[in-house]
Amino acid sequence: MKRTCYLLLALLPSVALAYPIEVQKRTPGVQVDYRSHDTFHDTGSITLNNYGQVDASCRVEFNNGPEAPRLRRVQVKAGESLDVVAKFTRSIIKLRIKLECEPAS
Repeated sequence: MKRTCYLLLALLPSVALAYPIEVQKRTPGVQVDYRSHDTFHDTGSITLNNYGQVDASCRVEFNNGPEAPRLRRVQVKAGESLDVVAKFTRSIIKLRIKLECEPAS
C-alpha cells in the first residue's frame, strides 16, 4: 500500500507539466489583445479580446512542429471576446501561434 502511494505521489509532478506557448502578434489598425491557454496535452487555445471600436478580421495559425499547422479565420466584433481552439493528433511540446488581425471590411 505504501509503495502505491509513493508511486502516485512520484507521478503527480509529471502530470502537472504545461507546455510553453509562443505568440507572434500583428494587429495594425485594431485593438486586439490575447490570452493563450494550454487546455489539454493535445489542444491549444487562445482568447481574443477586441477593445477597439471596429470589428476585426483575424487569422490564427497554430503550429505544433512536425504536424501541419492548423489555421482558423475568425471575426471578433468590437467590444467582444472569442475563443479559438486547435486540436492536434500528437501531444504538444511547444505551441507557436501567429495572430494577424486587421479591420473587417
